[in-house]
Amino acid sequence: MAAKSEQTRRLVADVALRMFREIGFEKTTMRAIAQEAGVSVGNAYYYFASKDELVQELYLQVQAEHAAAAAEALDGAKDLSARLKAVLHAGFDVMEPYHQFGADFIATAIRPTSPVNPFGEDSTAAREASLAIFRDAVEGSVPAAPKKLRGELPELLWLAYMGIALFWVYDKSEGQRRTRSLIDGVVPLIARGLSLAKIPGVGKVFDDVLGLVRSVRG
Repeated sequence: MAAKSEQTRRLVADVALRMFREIGFEKTTMRAIAQEAGVSVGNAYYYFASKDELVQELYLQVQAEHAAAAAEALDGAKDLSARLKAVLHAGFDVMEPYHQFGADFIATAIRPTSPVNPFGEDSTAAREASLAIFRDAVEGSVPAAPKKLRGELPELLWLAYMGIALFWVYDKSEGQRRTRSLIDGVVPLIARGLSLAKIPGVGKVFDDVLGLVRSVRG
């Protein structure tokens, strides 16, 4: 019985995510999802109380796919610049099928009270999964990232990823070429900036940045 229930839940989620890709977030309704999945509307609502819960399912699936793609891309990459490029490109490879409805989704997610806000409490599991990907990129780099930045760096990189994702949503170039160019251009700048953290005096700037991040987080 439990296996059948999980199978139905998975079916509803898969249908919803496919419809998000094909017709967009706004046009996808719970009724349409239920009809396409061949279940009652009540059954669909039993597994997912709203489209917002399905977006959380999307977040988790994207992070799982990103983690798998990043692990493969990181294999053999040593320096932080190469590892960060690998992780970022892998992330946008995974999200590519959802680009078409990205603007509609952002309009919903950007509201501070939205249940699908990537910074919100409801998104904690997906956010932590994404942070783990950047943590892996940082911890496996050779030479190692500056020690005083190592603990905070994954979150700073994740915030940069969110900024690039916003650019990607509105990138109308073929295959989102401009986003890929942005990644290839900004990553070496990040890596060079981090190398300066070891220089006395310059490192104070990074201390100030970390202090600001901690105060905002708190």
